[in-house]
Amino acid sequence: MGLFDRLKRSRHDEVDPEERSPKLGIKYKDLMVVEQLVKAGADLSEPRHWIYYLYLPTEALAAQAATEARAAGWEAEARPSADETSTQWCVVAEQHDVVFTPAFLIDADNLFQEIADRLGGDYDGWEASV
Repeated sequence: MGLFDRLKRSRHDEVDPEERSPKLGIKYKDLMVVEQLVKAGADLSEPRHWIYYLYLPTEALAAQAATEARAAGWEAEARPSADETSTQWCVVAEQHDVVFTPAFLIDADNLFQEIADRLGGDYDGWEASV
């Protein structure tokens, strides 16, 4: 079974995107993003720019989340949400020149989900350069 085979099952066998692959330990939603990177031509053995997004209810909580992300080795900035109708604050956390590994993806996912859960925010996922 290849990296993305479980995602290609018939519709009645679809997996929960929040479930983790038993082989790699990566959430299926993250494997879907990795699959899109590969389809776009990404060589996963090459370093790339990674960006993670969190949304918090207040500026103070967003600043705290950004501080925690920086303490974990990320560049991070708290800013007002791009949605002018929203009162939430966005934290954008970045790392440059990082090679994909399952451990990197699992650790980053766990870090940002834990920060969001503890501070009453939402972890909105990630993107990476091709």
